[in-house]
Amino acid sequence: MKNIIIIGAGFAGLSAAAKLRRISKEYNIIVIDKKQTFDFLPLLPDCLGRGIKPEFLNRGIKELSRKLGFEFICAEVSALDLEKREVSTFSRRIEYEYLAIASGSETNFYGNNNIKENSFKVDGVEDIKRLSLVVAEGKYDNYVIGGGGYTGVEIATNLRLSLKKRKKEGRIIIVERSPSILGPLPQWMRDYVNKNLKNLGIEVLAGSVIDKIEGSRVSITGGVSWSPAAVIWVAGVRTADFMQNLNVSKNPQGRINADKYMRVNSNCFCCGDAAYFPYKGNYLRMAVQFSIMQGACCGENIVRSIRGKKLKEYLPLDLGYIIPMANNASCGNILGINVRGLLPTVFHFTMCIYRSSGLRNRLGIIGNLIKGG
Repeated sequence: MKNIIIIGAGFAGLSAAAKLRRISKEYNIIVIDKKQTFDFLPLLPDCLGRGIKPEFLNRGIKELSRKLGFEFICAEVSALDLEKREVSTFSRRIEYEYLAIASGSETNFYGNNNIKENSFKVDGVEDIKRLSLVVAEGKYDNYVIGGGGYTGVEIATNLRLSLKKRKKEGRIIIVERSPSILGPLPQWMRDYVNKNLKNLGIEVLAGSVIDKIEGSRVSITGGVSWSPAAVIWVAGVRTADFMQNLNVSKNPQGRINADKYMRVNSNCFCCGDAAYFPYKGNYLRMAVQFSIMQGACCGENIVRSIRGKKLKEYLPLDLGYIIPMANNASCGNILGINVRGLLPTVFHFTMCIYRSSGLRNRLGIIGNLIKGG
């Protein structure tokens, strides 16, 4: 029986496992993840403003393993030897015939321990629980968001909605190192988002960097500071440490360059946020839709490799992207069409509900959205 290891039980890893098991029941599939739960990351910001309960955004991997037919090992991967075909955790080593790296990404603190130890991150359900509790307690008058990308904007608008529901003012500041928030996106979209943030009373300080956190005082370059303030750090992501140490072609985040079959070598595949895939002269952005499809492609190509069949090329299907904002003034591009307002908001939640795991979670999210607005 072939030993197939999948590192990561996120969208890509679970998609790969499901595809493998659908094709054949003869392989021994092992999924390794350091967490006990699969967390539905796209809706984490909405726990703050729209009242989605975190309990509807995760599902036990052990439960999923029984459903999808794989062995689950809850452990952190410490090293990977592609030549020996060996995965190491901090307690054991496991050999494989085929491997799929689907370990996703995590918050990048860029080596700044001061920020790492004194800020809130949004990597999973437990993180958003901690942040939600702090907001509910009303301990801070200022919320400084490090990073003006998708997540920074989502967090900022949901914070404003949360404070409004509690009849609190609160100062919300997005601090972005680059000259503009949402830098890679079209100018019309950046202008639209900036205008909406201004209407919500959310400040944007572009070309600025959080310099230091001292207790409840937060300072940025130039000497400006706020107190009492909480820092929410969403200024970028990186891959896991074991990937950073791999001697393969990677981008600065540590994402592995994958070929058209999602391969790293003849026995190793890579998918989701862990993969850096060339597309139309650029590289695919991190997105749930790509993770799911890449995971399925990896699963199928592993079986094709075992059976000596021609591999299947991964052909991206880009449905578009949305920047959801909690006052329903969202924007984005759906199937090549620029959209603004309520429509992209509805599209965002429709896709999230469709992709969430289990009937209980779907119904819970719908109920919370109806109740929370």
